[in-house]
Amino acid sequence: MSSSTTAAKPRKRFVGTKSSKPSKPGVASVISNQIPQDILENAKLNAAIQSLPSNYSFEIHKTIHHVRKNNAKIVGLQMPEGLQMFACTISDIIERFTDALTVIMGDVTYGACCVDDYTAVALGCDMLVHYGHSCLVPMDQTTIKTLYVFVEIGIDSTHLVQTIRANFPDTRNEFHEALLDDEEARSKIAEATRLALVSTIQFVAALQHLKEQLTILNTGRYDVTIPRAKPLSPGEILGCTAPQLGDVDAILYLGDGRFHLESIMIANPTVPAFRYDPYSKKLTRERYDHKYMQDTRNDAVVTAKSSIQRLTHSPDGHDDQTFSSMWGVMLGTLGRQGNFKQLQAITRQLEASQTPIPYVPILLSELSPAKLALFNPYISTFVQTSCPRLSIDWGYAFDKPLLSPYETAVAVGHRQSWVDETSSEETGRRSAIGTYPMDFYTAGSPWAISRTKGEF
Repeated sequence: MSSSTTAAKPRKRFVGTKSSKPSKPGVASVISNQIPQDILENAKLNAAIQSLPSNYSFEIHKTIHHVRKNNAKIVGLQMPEGLQMFACTISDIIERFTDALTVIMGDVTYGACCVDDYTAVALGCDMLVHYGHSCLVPMDQTTIKTLYVFVEIGIDSTHLVQTIRANFPDTRNEFHEALLDDEEARSKIAEATRLALVSTIQFVAALQHLKEQLTILNTGRYDVTIPRAKPLSPGEILGCTAPQLGDVDAILYLGDGRFHLESIMIANPTVPAFRYDPYSKKLTRERYDHKYMQDTRNDAVVTAKSSIQRLTHSPDGHDDQTFSSMWGVMLGTLGRQGNFKQLQAITRQLEASQTPIPYVPILLSELSPAKLALFNPYISTFVQTSCPRLSIDWGYAFDKPLLSPYETAVAVGHRQSWVDETSSEETGRRSAIGTYPMDFYTAGSPWAISRTKGEF
């Protein structure tokens, strides 16, 4: 097993009638979404599908069926950059086997929040196929018919199981002694090693198989859990949404890259994390500098609070040095990242603050330090609704505080901070690591509620 030797800092970088009639013998029920046999058994279509990698499930048969069923004329195809190499092939197949034209939407797609039905409509599309992400924006909320294709990817499950068994002792004592640092060891540890399995949507199907293989008694049994943050699928995590775990010894993430993994690491700062890359077939110990991140974000919140304090001496929003305490509240316009009701909830929160905070709404598709610097010195604090990770990963690069909705609620005193009670009131610095929540899309969280109710 390869290991990361140093802690990596944050990158500077989602019924019928009461009684039923007796069923008639010999009459099969028809499921509206069932793919017709003439599509499944179409030799030419199946031959065309062979041009796509066999371990990637693009659900071509299902797509053809939905395009035909919807009588779609122009179909928008939206996918992340990692899948765009297959866009032309998929486009060609759809146009060959349906009457529809296709439009490949080449703009950047960071996640499920970027489903861009608005742009698809502007392009004249009457159907959108979104690849590579789960159904974070429900299909009944999109402006046109939308089909989500998760693109599940087949992996070498045998190698994954063997790798875990070869590197992870199945008893907790041995696991802690062999893999974890002394300061992470516990004095009383139960028998089975407790693992939490998570991944992106592409590999969620593989998690259940992995759990079954790791809980076989005759080969050494692990205590395995597949956590869930609804409305996501069991085991699925997003860069902004991950569950807080109970008593587990380690997180095992199945996937390439660190972006999604960092989400559950942030939400569980005391749980060791490991990553298995199904492409390179490497298992690595992953680390995150929680103190650096939390101190950086706390500094931003403290700075934002200071601008509120200035308002008590300057009702018109300016102090003696004509420094503005105006806040900029940004609505993200990249796909469905921004939500107008959430924007309303935030502005109402600012208005209801003990000291009402003046603000100006700003619409932006993508943020950059240079773009926001153009507003200097008229705005003291920015609030962005696009993605919490923009603040966590990139907030340090901006001249002014760049707050997420959660951090905004902390700054105005509506939510408890992740900062421990042991914080120094003089410096605002913590003497211990707190737990920064990653619940941006979690059902029942204030941020999820605000998207439908317009209030927290």
